[in-house]
Amino acid sequence: MKRERYLRSVRLLAECFHAFEHISNTHIRKLNLTPPQFDIVATLGNTEGMTFKELGEKTLITKGTLTGVVDRLEAKGLVMRTSHAIDRRSTIVKLTEKGEREFERVFAPQIALCKQPFLAYGEEDFAALERELSKLKTHLLDATP
Repeated sequence: MKRERYLRSVRLLAECFHAFEHISNTHIRKLNLTPPQFDIVATLGNTEGMTFKELGEKTLITKGTLTGVVDRLEAKGLVMRTSHAIDRRSTIVKLTEKGEREFERVFAPQIALCKQPFLAYGEEDFAALERELSKLKTHLLDATP
């Protein structure tokens, strides 16, 4: 049976993702957060807060997991829930003062660490990578049943 050529590329893409995720998640755990907790703190940093819907759209966290992660961050005193000023059915999630300090503590070091593997990339390298990944994403979305 002939092996499909695209499988090598998919495997390489997955290996790159897993290697990056390992670097990122290892550091996040050393900062005493889980990756989903970091995602929420990083997303809410420098904002006035977001609805659960907005937070779900801007993070990599599934809807089913989002409430539990926010609950745990609330228990740590890092986020709070408030009623939406206009739509009382919506809840705003925002960082507390302690959460803002946590954002300041963890965000910049995480960005600096994750930047390291890309230091050898120039503008042309990034443009080529983004062009190919965007093309792949388009084809994947077009193929979605």
